[in-house]
Amino acid sequence: MRFASLGSGSAGNALVVEVNVTRLLLDCGFGIKETMRRLARLNLQPSDLTGIVLTHEHDDHAGGAYKFAAKYNLPLWLTYGTFKMSERYLPKTHQLQIHIIDSHAAFVINDIHLQPYPVPHDAREPVQYVFSDGSHRLGVLTDVGRSTAHIEQQLKHCHALVLECNHDATMLQNGPYSWPLKKRVGGELGHLENLAAANLLANLDHRSLQHVLAAHLSEKNNTPALAKSALAKVLGCGDAWVGIADQALGFDWRAIA
Repeated sequence: MRFASLGSGSAGNALVVEVNVTRLLLDCGFGIKETMRRLARLNLQPSDLTGIVLTHEHDDHAGGAYKFAAKYNLPLWLTYGTFKMSERYLPKTHQLQIHIIDSHAAFVINDIHLQPYPVPHDAREPVQYVFSDGSHRLGVLTDVGRSTAHIEQQLKHCHALVLECNHDATMLQNGPYSWPLKKRVGGELGHLENLAAANLLANLDHRSLQHVLAAHLSEKNNTPALAKSALAKVLGCGDAWVGIADQALGFDWRAIA
């Protein structure tokens, strides 16, 4: 099992999860040409993908999904709420395979087992996912205002985590955003800040973790150094061990053994 990021942040998000010949794209917030360019960095092309799984309807996660899926005949999996709020992206003529999922019910796509779980975020029916090949677990959590007991239960015993570290609270407070936007980002339906992400991580079992990557960093209200430091302190490791899902470059393949 391995995974890689095409990019993570407010300008677009996409993550590839691979087990054998099954490759899923988690979110697609880039246009068709940009998605293809970023896939090529991973030596992939659209025909290598099995399908697209969406977390929620916001542009930076779903903006490119329907057109990309229609062009390359890829099925989509998403909640009903996400579908209703993202119908505006549907091409006028299409024959898309759209699978509506239950936000609590596990399902299987070829070689990959997926466990969706609901999260507090300002979207209609947002979910995040744990991916598994039967032996290893990859937990993904971004676009979440706060942790919950259910989230932490889902992310226990993961072998790899992609975890939102959106902002530093002080930088957000003193930064250039308008007050309403600061309240949204820092609120309980907004985005997870560094120390909140670290507190969540502290409540998990670290013994099996092979990879931890900080994701969805704000370009104006955070720095990679701050995010790394917050997570490394909990893990008791050097800052360099914690990876970053970069907006421009994402991150390269990470294998879970």
